[in-house]
Amino acid sequence: MSNALAQPAAAGTSAPPRPNAVVAVLALAGIVVSLMQTLVIPIVPELPTLLNASASNTAWAITATLLAAAVATPVVGRLGDMIGKRRMLLTSILLLISGSVVCALADSLVPMIIGRALQGLAAAVVPLGISIMRDALPADRLAGSTALMSASLGVGGALGLPAAAFIADNWDWHILFWTSAALGAVSFALVLLIVPESKVRTGGRFDLVGSLGLTAGLVSLLLAVSKGGDWGWTSGTTLGLGATAVLILLAWGLYELKAKQPLVDLRTTAKPQVLFTNLASIALGFSMFAMSLVLPQLLQLPEETGYGLGKSMLTVGLVLAPQGLVMMAMSAVSAGITKAKGPKVTLMIGALIVAAGYGLNIVLMSEVWHLVLVSCIIGGGVGFTYGALPALIMGAVDPSQTGAANSLNTLMRSLGTSFASALAGVILAQMTTDFGGHALPSESGFKVVMAIGAGAALLAFGIASLVPKKRPAPAQATAETAEVTAVKA
Repeated sequence: MSNALAQPAAAGTSAPPRPNAVVAVLALAGIVVSLMQTLVIPIVPELPTLLNASASNTAWAITATLLAAAVATPVVGRLGDMIGKRRMLLTSILLLISGSVVCALADSLVPMIIGRALQGLAAAVVPLGISIMRDALPADRLAGSTALMSASLGVGGALGLPAAAFIADNWDWHILFWTSAALGAVSFALVLLIVPESKVRTGGRFDLVGSLGLTAGLVSLLLAVSKGGDWGWTSGTTLGLGATAVLILLAWGLYELKAKQPLVDLRTTAKPQVLFTNLASIALGFSMFAMSLVLPQLLQLPEETGYGLGKSMLTVGLVLAPQGLVMMAMSAVSAGITKAKGPKVTLMIGALIVAAGYGLNIVLMSEVWHLVLVSCIIGGGVGFTYGALPALIMGAVDPSQTGAANSLNTLMRSLGTSFASALAGVILAQMTTDFGGHALPSESGFKVVMAIGAGAALLAFGIASLVPKKRPAPAQATAETAEVTAVKA
């Protein structure tokens, strides 16, 4: 059994009196935060009209969320370890509520971008929730609870799309954000009432220089990746930002290695179990994006293309919604396998299921039920992997580093998704077909993207196989030593 699963409630804490309620509230918080990823999808084509701005400028409503989430996740995770995970969880939810209210009141581009950036700053809720579970729950509850918390990312996204499409089709678009604010307020109140604060803290001084360096490096990297298609991949701006990101991140790494209290403990990150888990997370994040890009386009493209299905955005949401339920159901199965065989095996199984789903999608893409089936298979695989990743991370790091380590792992998945978005955009822009004088992504282009998604999942499988075999947890060893000492006495 991994360290994470064998770890009892940390010293200085006691198991909460209502563990089921704690798990439910934290999972709800994860679902609410993940809704922000799909909240604006139904209105993206209309944003230029709604905000009286160009399409290239309104794209910043998406980019701002991506950048803010990437910056906030490791920083908030570290602050959670230092001053309290529940405190930072509540702060993150408040940022989500604030951002939602700003967007709900917005009628122009600037406040919309500000609001979306505030929503992005709440992205650390899921890794913080997982870290709270490690500190607060009994060991026998940890595997299933963390798997459910991880799956909330996908569940919120899958269930949020049809709900957002329905609201956008029937009411004023501002209702989307008022709804998000209301759900955030409910989540905040429940966390405040039910979730206990952990006493496992590192204290110390916050690494401001490290956080500024990481912020500058990530913003430069993600701007180059996310906007390179618009600016041109060989443009001076894109190449300059890419080179700047490399230089800043190298300098940041050297600084972190010398810092007494670093933002990210790179020596811990270099442990084989953490390193290979994070590398597998990048590959999985890369793989998972293909589904969210390909399936909606296949469903919405005109039937006259010969491969599009001509469906509405609401139908797209309804087709993708079952995968969220499958993901949630598979989190329980994932936990069972993790308890029996360890999280490494669970991660490898999940990666193979994701790869199989993409392989099936290459030959089954002509009917709505084909895409429902494929999305459910891939969703099931994602449920396995999302449950295994935090277990592997927590099995290799000290409880006082859980927030930062889980947050960094979440960031790795996000980076993989960003890289996949850029590559898929290039492929679909190059492999097109003419339809009424308009260039649309071709069927072959979609198949290539799905094949790359399958390949990335197989790469994740290979990387996961390199994760070291499980070893007895230090906590277990300590307990056994104490037990032997007591018997001898």
